[in-house]
Amino acid sequence: MPGKATGGAGSGRRALILVENLSVPFDRRVWQECTTLRDAGWTVHVICPQGSKRDTEPEAVIDGVRIHRYPLRAATGGPSGYLKEYGSALWHTARLARRVGPVDVVHACNPPDLLFLPALWLKRQGARFVFDQHDLVPELYLSRFGRGKDLLYRAVCALERRTYKAADIVLATNESYRDVAIRRGGRRPEDVFVVRSAPAVERFQPVPPEPELKRGKPHLLCYLGVMGPQDGVDYALRALAKLRDDLGRTDWHAVFVGSGDAFDAMVELSRRLGLDDQVQFTGRIPDADLVRYLSTADVCLSPDPCNPLNDVSTMNKVLEYMAMGRPIVSFDLKEARVSAGEAAVYAAADDESEFAALVAKLLDDPDQRARMGRIGQERVSGPLSWRNSQASLLAAYTAACRDHTPVPAADQVRTRKKRQRS
Repeated sequence: MPGKATGGAGSGRRALILVENLSVPFDRRVWQECTTLRDAGWTVHVICPQGSKRDTEPEAVIDGVRIHRYPLRAATGGPSGYLKEYGSALWHTARLARRVGPVDVVHACNPPDLLFLPALWLKRQGARFVFDQHDLVPELYLSRFGRGKDLLYRAVCALERRTYKAADIVLATNESYRDVAIRRGGRRPEDVFVVRSAPAVERFQPVPPEPELKRGKPHLLCYLGVMGPQDGVDYALRALAKLRDDLGRTDWHAVFVGSGDAFDAMVELSRRLGLDDQVQFTGRIPDADLVRYLSTADVCLSPDPCNPLNDVSTMNKVLEYMAMGRPIVSFDLKEARVSAGEAAVYAAADDESEFAALVAKLLDDPDQRARMGRIGQERVSGPLSWRNSQASLLAAYTAACRDHTPVPAADQVRTRKKRQRS
């Protein structure tokens, strides 16, 4: 298998991956990184929060990866809620990192840009620091709170700078993020590696469509993903209202799969728009049910509005739609075009009427839908496959550990100290 190794640069070395915003292995990108490193000979530890319905055990060893989880209550009540969440996460991360002991690489995934603090402590123990930048946090802050350049915005910018400065190597999810690391973060180009997120193809295997999921309508529309303020579910719902009211199309049922802190507000917006009869919210569902919906969908929705974060971010849902061979309607975002190419059609930024018109056009053209689906699957199995990201990840780790003597494991350190005292 690509990336499989029995020794090599990672043989005998230890990596600790720090995650705050998702549990593992639920975080699919992080899990792919874990298994890639494991297959290359690394001993891999992960520190992350416990999940609410899955990944609930405090400790687990899954497929050889050692996972240490801590309880964490998600933020509520705006920025102050995030300060409480992040403070708790940092305390637990530091506590568990001491338990893991010395490592060769500490690999911190944002958000937030606070994990450089435990990473610095581990660097003093001899670790190299790999910063895995999943999000541009200053842009994320503006997209969620829209407060302009206030004190908290300046604070998150300062934390991002500190993280860049502390890191030995930076992992960027796409070329746009790599450019930010070089331009804004002052990093050398040779120290920034693009490790694109890619769908787990074994998770996204089409099954025969199930017409009953369309609730008696000819067509099924599908949204998959997080439902936060920046994710555009509200744009999708308003576009569907226009599809019904302005274009007179009632020949569809829509399902929204996923959850997030805007979930309740989106259900209420759907009710206010009079979409209850045609729009279904499932929350998070098992993978088998997710695949059933995507296999039956005629068109998939990627309604992320155009803002400084979304324009340069790679959307996991777009890649997952492509893996399932589904055509996509998206707003015209830079990285959406890089990912999807001709597997999507693009409405002008935030133009809900054009978004609705493109949905209607695809519903009327099954041949174009099939062609777009094939293009998406070819891209995911070719240039956007995890095989390419595996090679980049391992190259980044090789660069981080170049001329770096392996750090002894915690039990070796304790044995050495006992010998020195005797």
